[in-house]
Amino acid sequence: MADKKVVVYSVSNCPYCKMAKDYLAKKGISFTDYYVSENKEAAREMIKKSGQKSVPVITIDDDIVVGFKQELLDKLLAK
Repeated sequence: MADKKVVVYSVSNCPYCKMAKDYLAKKGISFTDYYVSENKEAAREMIKKSGQKSVPVITIDDDIVVGFKQELLDKLLAK
């Protein structure tokens, strides 16, 4: 799991973003967090990768998770 590149695209007032980041932190997963409301380049990157404007968008290496889906995150982190 330590060698996974994890990125979270989020906004500050999103409860699902907070849940996702808290979950990753609890599992000891390092991640980069981009606040897309403040970082327009990251927002464009998120939309290009996922086709979504909603958050959170979580990338684990080349896989994309839209929303906080704990089981899917666990599966992708274990790959």
